[in-house]
Amino acid sequence: MRAPALTLTCVLTCALAAPAGAFPHVVRTGETAASIAERVYGAVEAERVIVAANRLEGSGSGALVPGMLLEIPAVSYHQAAPGETWHSIAAELLGAGERGILLAQVNGAEPWLPPAAASEIVVPYNLRYVVSVGDTPDSLAYRFLGRRDRAWMVAVYNGLKDGRLHHGDVLLIPLVDLPLTASGKAEAATALGLVRSQAGGAARALQARADAEIPELVSDVRHGRYVEAVGRGAGLLAASGLAVPQLAAVHRALTEAYVALGAPGLAATACSEWRRVDPGATLDPVLVSPKIVEVCVGPAGMPPAVPAPSSAAGADAPGAGSAPGAASVAPRAAPGPRGRP
Repeated sequence: MRAPALTLTCVLTCALAAPAGAFPHVVRTGETAASIAERVYGAVEAERVIVAANRLEGSGSGALVPGMLLEIPAVSYHQAAPGETWHSIAAELLGAGERGILLAQVNGAEPWLPPAAASEIVVPYNLRYVVSVGDTPDSLAYRFLGRRDRAWMVAVYNGLKDGRLHHGDVLLIPLVDLPLTASGKAEAATALGLVRSQAGGAARALQARADAEIPELVSDVRHGRYVEAVGRGAGLLAASGLAVPQLAAVHRALTEAYVALGAPGLAATACSEWRRVDPGATLDPVLVSPKIVEVCVGPAGMPPAVPAPSSAAGADAPGAGSAPGAASVAPRAAPGPRGRP
């Protein structure tokens, strides 16, 4: 079984930590929305974004007091995983799958074509705005998106049928053009690092979810669902925050899947990552497919054999019960049966 090259393109290590859609800022003495906008965005006029995001309309220049906590809007980024579509990404990150049309367009793509695996996608910041008397899609587009001819974005994003707005309506304005200055990026990195350090439990929840999904990944490999295994494994790695044993299990499964799919380069990378996070892992040439040994250590680098386990131990090993055609790799002293990818 062989999959197209595009299907096999995935990130074997998750290096991208997507920033949140906004970062916190504590107001200091003498600061105004305009001065913060100039420092963070490099544009005084961007104060309207800060004002709207923090519902400061009509509060006057004295609305900010030292110690006040503000939300500073910023775009975020998402690394597309195999199998994701613009619709699925928009449903997860923007609240509605229909917004995938705009998400694709702001990323210079066609909404009916899936994003390339591992491609970095800009995710708009959802600015919540309460409609005032006299507001129209045109005026809001000019105010927040810079051009009146972007009124269609406001309408499509909010599912407006006739484009008519009513006082008190709540809209979401998709902000994409929010480049941060060097000072803004530094502040965002510091603020988000503090937020992540106080998150307490987010990593634990992620790891609990991985504990439930890794057996499914192993099952995909054992039953020859190699393309599905690649997609599932890439999704687990893209989340980041996995424990070391979980990372080892995912990279081990990806090694088998890539070998079976005839992608030795990707298999070698996956095996390298597996052995990096689990230096004690062994490859028994008696029990492991020669193809796996070759991508892991090269044809001339066959590792020394390790003692074969007893029949009872073999029955409980992670590789036990593999379906014909599935490759098996021996983790430490608990190898599974030979496979033939």
